[in-house]
Amino acid sequence: MSSTKTASPVKPMTPDEIELNWFKNVYQGDSMPQLTLRAVLMGSALGAVMCLSNLYIGLKTGWALGVAITSCILSFSIFKTMRAVFPRYFRSDMSILENNCMQSTASSAGYSTGGTMVSGVAAYLILTGHHMPWHILILWTFFLAALGVFLAIPMKRQMINVEQLKFPSGIAAAETLKSLHAVAEGGGASIKARALGVAGLLGGLVTWFRDGRPSIIPGSLHFPGSINGIALHKWTVSFEMSTVMIAAGAIMGWRMAWSLLVGAAINYLVLAPYAVRAGAIETSKIGYRGIVGWSTWIGSALMVTSALLMFAFQWRSILRAFGGVARLFGSKIHSERDVLARIEVPTSWFLAGTFLSGFGCLAVLYYFFGTSWWMGIVAVVLTFFLSVVACRVTGESDITPIGAMGKITQLLFGIIAPTNTITNLMTASVTAGAAGSSADLLNDLKSGYCLGANPRKQFLAQFFGIFTGTLVIVPVFYILVPDAASLGTDRWPAPAAQVWAAVARLLANGYQALHPTARAGLLVGGLVGIIMPVIERVLPEKYRRFMPSPIGVGLAIVIPFYNSFSMFLGGLIALVLAGKLPKISDTYLIAVASGLIAGESLVGVLVAILAASGVL
Repeated sequence: MSSTKTASPVKPMTPDEIELNWFKNVYQGDSMPQLTLRAVLMGSALGAVMCLSNLYIGLKTGWALGVAITSCILSFSIFKTMRAVFPRYFRSDMSILENNCMQSTASSAGYSTGGTMVSGVAAYLILTGHHMPWHILILWTFFLAALGVFLAIPMKRQMINVEQLKFPSGIAAAETLKSLHAVAEGGGASIKARALGVAGLLGGLVTWFRDGRPSIIPGSLHFPGSINGIALHKWTVSFEMSTVMIAAGAIMGWRMAWSLLVGAAINYLVLAPYAVRAGAIETSKIGYRGIVGWSTWIGSALMVTSALLMFAFQWRSILRAFGGVARLFGSKIHSERDVLARIEVPTSWFLAGTFLSGFGCLAVLYYFFGTSWWMGIVAVVLTFFLSVVACRVTGESDITPIGAMGKITQLLFGIIAPTNTITNLMTASVTAGAAGSSADLLNDLKSGYCLGANPRKQFLAQFFGIFTGTLVIVPVFYILVPDAASLGTDRWPAPAAQVWAAVARLLANGYQALHPTARAGLLVGGLVGIIMPVIERVLPEKYRRFMPSPIGVGLAIVIPFYNSFSMFLGGLIALVLAGKLPKISDTYLIAVASGLIAGESLVGVLVAILAASGVL
């Protein structure tokens, strides 16, 4: 009688084993320069340029360009040029970790300041008709940026180290740096570097001929057909002539990509037409802004409940991420097992920094905006939980739903402070500003993780960046937007600020001011966000891949259909390549996707600068 042995399944690594494996095989933060004066200075200079370009584009479109990849390539190219021209003063190249540290400073300056200006601050100007004093705006911008940087500390260890979330832009930035340094050192990655370069050129050319001169590429291609007699492109059902979202979809993975398409189809082909028939959306306002003003309540609720529930499922890891709290009171938990204790940012920094920056936000809210202390505390505490949501969404999809996070706070304060539009607006500014910047900065920390950087040094580089961003962006905002009449014009449409101000006015009468279908959508979205993760958790492992991602579905409801469609195409291309041509996929996929993102980002910044100077 013979017996057969079956191979036992591979046991998943514990969080401690995951971190130990990274420390042994990837970490190189002790073997090369990282946090140097030249890296911080160049990062500050580039960060100044990046935050200004994001201010310009944000006032135009309500969106912000990624700055990590842009600053990586710019710093590498500029430093190489300076070495060639002034070899006496620049005697050595930047190490790959110095370049990464530099882009940490630039990213912080760009991400953590510009979003605040084009949303809450600009909306305040619209509602009140006057600017807040310059010293108040400096304090407000700095404290919000600092709060975002400090909130990223526990999120980084949980979502990047343990959960290994994608953060596609972070991976793209790391791949960009690897390819650039491989070429400079004559390494074996030159094939990837050339692929990245060609893809970057393609992405740049598409952007130039779409947004620059001559403008020979249309912004989008319209699909034939209509819904309720209204052309599909009015429902945002079209193809955007952009490479960025396709590249992001290729990096983020197939499940997220098809989940986005499912959510987009449900929202723009079913829910939005229903809302029009129900009178919740006026026919004359059909378009992205008109639709999302209604659907954002559904998508936001779905993302919030699902992200918080999925985070709660990881309660052991959450306790571990905050294990340092116990050490502050004398506990020795993890003191011997935590191999990353000397290089990760200490929990004491998180607690002290969050307290000081949060208290700064409270003080400005109380003394200038007239918000009670207890309401300010609610806003700051809520910011932590919505940071969890924003960070997870960014990690899975590469899009930070700043507007959606702000809407949740605006809704809450529409209930507890129904007649105070300024409190409604500025408490939401805390949530969106800090939560949004912490999520965006995790892309930067993901890049450092891929490269083996010292996270504590990278955090310091991020912290230095907020000083540059604050000092540069505040005076320029006053110059570009001298008064309230400057907003809502052809030059500065400020769509994000217009939406924020409109929601504050709408909720001045409380929750009941929402259309009944929006109130129902808020409830249904929240319940679906709970049900989907629960079903996925109880399903057998082999069936889980057929469940759509609740984050993907929720996100698709608050972004245009054409964004979701482009990311779906990117995910489909990556899936086909991995199945049919796995070697080509392994060699070229990330490099090409990174190049497309880098090329469009660089040329997008260039076009914005030329337009601002009157050249275009």
